[in-house]
Amino acid sequence: MPMKASGAATKWREIDRWEHGVGWIAYPDETMQRASHAIEVDGAVWVVDPVDFDGLDDLLAEFGEVAGVVVLLDRHKRDSVTIANRHGVSVHVPHFMQSVPDDLDAPVEQARTELGNTGYGVHEIKNNSFWKEAALYGEDTGTLIVPESVGTSPYFLTSTERLGVHPMLRLLPPRRLDRLSPERILVSHGDGIHEDAAEALHDAIDGSRARTPALYVKTARDFLLG
Repeated sequence: MPMKASGAATKWREIDRWEHGVGWIAYPDETMQRASHAIEVDGAVWVVDPVDFDGLDDLLAEFGEVAGVVVLLDRHKRDSVTIANRHGVSVHVPHFMQSVPDDLDAPVEQARTELGNTGYGVHEIKNNSFWKEAALYGEDTGTLIVPESVGTSPYFLTSTERLGVHPMLRLLPPRRLDRLSPERILVSHGDGIHEDAAEALHDAIDGSRARTPALYVKTARDFLLG
């Protein structure tokens, strides 16, 4: 099983379908489990951290017309340019990611406190020379979208967790997320959390440090046996 697959994606898996959105994993067999999402607001579709696949436009059309593409992590450019240009829309990037637009061969718009007029707030999670990340949070829908700080792919999780902090952030977990109480958490690595989401988030952050050794032992074991 590759860590990160490449080439044309044809064997995709749908995840996280709800009234106002859907998600997908373009390469279901890869270890990283890169997940992408589309959220609908008043008939407009916003595509978040997308990995393209053959047939994506048909999936998006179920929810409306594409209004924009969103990059929430400086490393998650993925197929944002391809999809934005295909639909004739801009790539929206959090304002503090100044270097990201230089790598995007598409129209770019800055997202500051809110993503357009969607009601989804843009929350700065990490901002340093190694890691720039934002989350989207829609209070009206109770939906939190986090690209990297937390996830559900196996390498994020101990045996007792439903949601886990990224292995590199375990000792300094994303405390800024702890003030939110989402009903739904969509992540860019793995399936989302749709039940008791706030409880899963607070448990992940509060137990991050204490469970770090268990995660590292599990990861080492999986690597050696894999």
